[in-house]
Amino acid sequence: MAITDWPEDQRPRERLIKHGPHALSDAELLAVFLRIGVRGKSAVDLGREMVGHFGSLSRMFSASLADFALVHGLGPAKFAQLQAVLELARRAIGEELQAGVALSSPQAVKQYLRLLLAAKPYESFAVLFLDVKNRLIATEHLFRGTLTHTSVHPREVVKAGLAHNAGAVILAHNHPSGIADPSAADHTVTQTLKQALALVDIRVLDHFIVAGEQVHSFAEHGQL
Repeated sequence: MAITDWPEDQRPRERLIKHGPHALSDAELLAVFLRIGVRGKSAVDLGREMVGHFGSLSRMFSASLADFALVHGLGPAKFAQLQAVLELARRAIGEELQAGVALSSPQAVKQYLRLLLAAKPYESFAVLFLDVKNRLIATEHLFRGTLTHTSVHPREVVKAGLAHNAGAVILAHNHPSGIADPSAADHTVTQTLKQALALVDIRVLDHFIVAGEQVHSFAEHGQL
């Protein structure tokens, strides 16, 4: 049965408008995104199939076009739409940070970093460069691969900080393993960068580890 044949109070789009997006399941939100299903399947059925196929929204967001197209009914057009939605979300939160909410709204920072790093299948180290009022100037992915004191070069971070005329930075990297707890190497790199940046009067405000939906803050745990 097509969604248009459902009672109006059960249709995802109408429920979203009446009750807000939080009232919908992942499959129902995907149905609103998809708009239509495929032969024999409603958009909600297809949404459920997507959730089951990928196992999580994070994995779906990080899927390549080839993986995405393995689900019948999905292809380049839907893949492009999804990537556009994700990029719009990143930019919207980035605008908030540029307006100066980096410290007053740590939740916005966490949301931004989840969108930035959670979906990556490899370890990526990013730095958010802030001005003296803690407004976001720029975000750069500086290193890729397993985080060790040899893979993260303090000179490059300092160089980028000076190039952006930053007054402070927020460090961030992801754990594709899904475990957000910091390793001994994470602690070592944090202290090394903190000391190197202090030499040029750039403060390290926090270091976040993103692992799926989990985000670990060094500052919140007294680890800075």
